[in-house]
Amino acid sequence: MPRFSVIVPCFKVQGFLRECLDSVLGQSFGDLEVIAVDDRSPDGCGAILDEYAARDPRVKVLHLPENVGLGRARNAGMPHATGDYLLFLDSDDTLTPGALAAVAGRLAETGDPDVLVFDYARTYWWGGTRRNVLAHVLAAEDGTFTAAERPEILDLLMVVWNKVYRRDFVTGHGFAFPPGYYEDTPWTFPVMLSAGRIATLDRICLHYRQRRQGNILSTTSRKHFDVHEQYERVFAFVEANPELWRWRPYLHRKMGEHCLDILAKPDRLPPGDKAEFFRRTAEMFRTHKPEGTRAEGETRVLEGGYGAYLLRRRAAQAGREAGRRAARLRTAAGARARRGWSAVQSRRPLDPGLVVYSASSHRGMLGDPAAVYRAAKVIAPQLRGVWVVRDEETAATLPPDTEYVLLGSRRYLQVTARASYFVNDVNWPGALVKRPGATHIQTHQGTPLKYLGADLLDRPGARLGFDVPRMLRRADRWDYGLVANRHAELVWERAFPCHFTSVRTGSPRNDVLVGAGASRGREFRRRHGIPEDHTVVLYAPTRRDYVRGGHADRIDLAAFAAGLGEGHTLVVRLHPSLANGPARGAGLAELARRGVVVDATDEPEAAEVMLASDVLVTDYSSVMFDYAVLDRPIVVHADDWDTFRASRGAYLDLTARPPGHVTYSQRELAWLFESGAWRDGESAALRADFRARFCEFEDGRAAERVVRTLLLGEAMPATGAARIPGPAVGADQLTRSP
Repeated sequence: MPRFSVIVPCFKVQGFLRECLDSVLGQSFGDLEVIAVDDRSPDGCGAILDEYAARDPRVKVLHLPENVGLGRARNAGMPHATGDYLLFLDSDDTLTPGALAAVAGRLAETGDPDVLVFDYARTYWWGGTRRNVLAHVLAAEDGTFTAAERPEILDLLMVVWNKVYRRDFVTGHGFAFPPGYYEDTPWTFPVMLSAGRIATLDRICLHYRQRRQGNILSTTSRKHFDVHEQYERVFAFVEANPELWRWRPYLHRKMGEHCLDILAKPDRLPPGDKAEFFRRTAEMFRTHKPEGTRAEGETRVLEGGYGAYLLRRRAAQAGREAGRRAARLRTAAGARARRGWSAVQSRRPLDPGLVVYSASSHRGMLGDPAAVYRAAKVIAPQLRGVWVVRDEETAATLPPDTEYVLLGSRRYLQVTARASYFVNDVNWPGALVKRPGATHIQTHQGTPLKYLGADLLDRPGARLGFDVPRMLRRADRWDYGLVANRHAELVWERAFPCHFTSVRTGSPRNDVLVGAGASRGREFRRRHGIPEDHTVVLYAPTRRDYVRGGHADRIDLAAFAAGLGEGHTLVVRLHPSLANGPARGAGLAELARRGVVVDATDEPEAAEVMLASDVLVTDYSSVMFDYAVLDRPIVVHADDWDTFRASRGAYLDLTARPPGHVTYSQRELAWLFESGAWRDGESAALRADFRARFCEFEDGRAAERVVRTLLLGEAMPATGAARIPGPAVGADQLTRSP
């Protein structure tokens, strides 16, 4: 008997069906069966299903003699299911890689609950992906619960496909789908209210396809009146079960909100039928109103007539438009006031001791600017350092007694108008005017591997939404650019054809890495419960420009962590641009909760994470240039190097002279660690060559050098490795990717 029975009803989805079936049959967890129901589809669905059944015995095909609709097609498949759990998958949606393994693990962890609810992401026809906005509701608890214990579980989208159901629980209660639109409603509410044990899985297990056309619920039709009959079924179920009567007020309100939402959608009801739909909803709202309750929120409109509803809608629309006009006027008035204030400030002399800092688009005290700021506090306490942050939440992360201003505020205009020095690792906003005598120091964000700046002009995919000419106009304000090696010096001069001087300082943020001993990472290990004797493997992937959203799962983290074996801990740090997207919901968050990996994405100091690790596994992240300062093993996982290089462009062939061993598949990566070759003599030799080229100016005094030479104007010896730049040769040659 399989663990899962995946029921897939099919009707006019031949363009999506193969992708759907492949997403199921290709799961790493293979203990499953597929019950595919051909709902008398007039296209090629039936033939596709027969083709898959012929080559995979796990696929069972049921051809219905007539079209019965989505709900009854699911019913037709259920008697043929033999699995412990049922999963209903719409044939234009897909399971994410590793989804069933994660579900199976969570079911075992929670002792086979009646229902397990998992997360999903909407995938749009134009390529975008958006995670369920209520994902936080799925934050897992130790055990199971009921809907009464955690009613917020009912705030999630009430659909059938974001859950798995214990088959004995379903058959024991006789749950079935009715005909018509909104068939999920009279299934999901009874199931969730009846379940004695519910569990959750905070992982994106399903991609919910948002089709441009063809979505049944986005079709204008009177079939949307079916929603009333579906809620009648819900109310009848509750009425027949006295233990559920406490849910009457909730379901009454939910029904009103759902119907009003359908009425407000422009593509659902024929215009001539909207008044009738409102009247039927209002009648149903009155009929099922529990005694002693009052209508709340938007449902109060159902106690009046359709004319009053229209007036209220029009008034609300007019109010929103008036609010938008007022906001535009306030914005314009504020901009005029700020320009006037800025003009007044710009007539005052520059403050020779005022230094303004910002990092990572005003995201806090981070990276190279933070290292310069800390060095200035010690070396030049007479200098006044002020940080620019984007909001008060970010300001709360600053150390106590740190002076800061909010971006765009009046204080921001004051300090930026009078500051003599500006330190940043990205560009300042375009509205900032550089005054004569002010000095702009661009620290950059490490050593560049992939194309940046003007080099992106012939890479339209990589610069999507990125205005290169505007960026260069902002870069024209730079006076100095910091470099850690001659490669970076050549790249910056090519990528940013502006009037600035490259300064061979080294990277200030890497000062803490120079000569660091093993004890430097103990606080990170202690905070995350990592035993001191464990070998810590840091995995730091970068984003992909050839994937919308930038996230691509290149390795199976669970399998990699398991293959490392006892005495190892896998730490994962995603690219900052992926921290708040669906990347973590695709499995990382769940693996971290279970203790399979440590998620260090939110750690503010990358150096602390690096110091706590023994080896770095990365693909094409510039973190490798920083990590090389530690002189610890580096492994490059380059399974999509050609694609990455073709889409983004690279300044050097990373695989020709890498910082360590290169792997091109997960099997190779696993073998490298199983055999211990990740730290062999060849690895050390490759790393030594890499360090000689890219850690050239890293002597641990970069921040001091910036403060003394650029802020104080003192003389200071150059880095010991500094040399006059000569022509680039070999892998350092700046050539365009093929």
